Amino acid sequence: MIRTPRKSPREPLIERPGVRPATPRDIIRDIGPHYVLNGLVGLVFAASGPVAVVLTVGRIGGLTPAQLASWIFGIFFVGGALTLVNSIIYRQPLGFGWTIPGTVLVGPALGHLSWPEVIGAFFATGVLIIVLGLTGLVKKVMEAIPMPIVMAMVAGVFLSFGTNLVQSVGDEAFIAGSMVLVYLLLTRVPSFGKYLPPVLGALLVGAGAVAASGKFDLGPGAFDRLVVAPEFTAPQWSVAAMIELVVPLAITVLVVQNGQGVAVLRAAGHNPPVTVAAVGSGIGSLVSAAVGAISACLTGPTNALLTSSGERRRQYTAAVTLGIVSIIFGLLSPALTQIMLATPEAYILALGGIAMLPSLQAAFVTSFQTRYTWGAMIAFVVTVSGLSILNIGSAFWGLVIGYACSRLLEPADYRREPAGAITDVSV
Repeated sequence: MIRTPRKSPREPLIERPGVRPATPRDIIRDIGPHYVLNGLVGLVFAASGPVAVVLTVGRIGGLTPAQLASWIFGIFFVGGALTLVNSIIYRQPLGFGWTIPGTVLVGPALGHLSWPEVIGAFFATGVLIIVLGLTGLVKKVMEAIPMPIVMAMVAGVFLSFGTNLVQSVGDEAFIAGSMVLVYLLLTRVPSFGKYLPPVLGALLVGAGAVAASGKFDLGPGAFDRLVVAPEFTAPQWSVAAMIELVVPLAITVLVVQNGQGVAVLRAAGHNPPVTVAAVGSGIGSLVSAAVGAISACLTGPTNALLTSSGERRRQYTAAVTLGIVSIIFGLLSPALTQIMLATPEAYILALGGIAMLPSLQAAFVTSFQTRYTWGAMIAFVVTVSGLSILNIGSAFWGLVIGYACSRLLEPADYRREPAGAITDVSV
């Protein structure tokens, strides 16, 4: 059992680190193979499927290759910088990325809005996120919803990683199946796993299987451009774009994405700064918008990967690793994106699923082990359903509907202890 510190009623809005920032000597002392690997797996995950979503949305919306490259540069460079700075200051893993549900929202909008109008909405979203973060409203909402309900939403989001793992084994038994077998072997025999972390073993064996299968194909012209040239698009202020995109994007960042990230980190025994994460997401969103990229956020899956193994006090070095390699990836995004997209989908799905299994297990355990189980179940079911209302995805509605039903069906749980006082979570 890990006990997360209770919130003090007089805690300042802008959370103080409580520790001195990590120095280069601290990082060198604390880092190790597990943490470097977790940071690299976080990058592999972000640079594969999520990048494919960006490319798909951009191509459907008619963006030029230069605009797409600038978008990818922005999300990785800004996310990496936020991750690096905040993780060093707070000495805990704080992995920032970009809102994938928000990216999906942009796709239909590009069918009837111009790219400059969408960029204007990105800037407005950044301002709204900062304002909401500084009001303290975000922190109050996150403290009001019981942890089991939040983690049930997280479990609903993470469930696809597990099902994709199973599907990848069915589609590519040689590649994904060999990865699963090696992971199970290294997990079952600690003497092996001590020298070769299970996820690293799966990564290496899978890479060998991909090479042996001949399914890694870069194609011609993959390295025509190595370093990105960021492209600035002047924003246009459109009422239609503001109504359609700004509020849904802000909700996906602050409630869905940051909510997942905070819940995952708390479940891992950390105490993430909610307001700082919100304000940082807003500032990052403004910088990202300047180069044509979507809003920044504290991501759930990435932080689950960063905290999947190792000592809690040293896990910040996984985030430091992720921050550094994300910045490099952003600068070299044209070439590195081509490499990731040339990798078979089954390899990426299997690697992401294997790395996420411990977090998925922890999410289920936290959701259904004690109280608020009705609300947790409903939040999980709604999130998995894919429900979308007002262009806002199912994860948000899972939280809202799950919390409302929990209040209606299990009031005794709230009378025994305030929702925000749930501090015991098993991992």
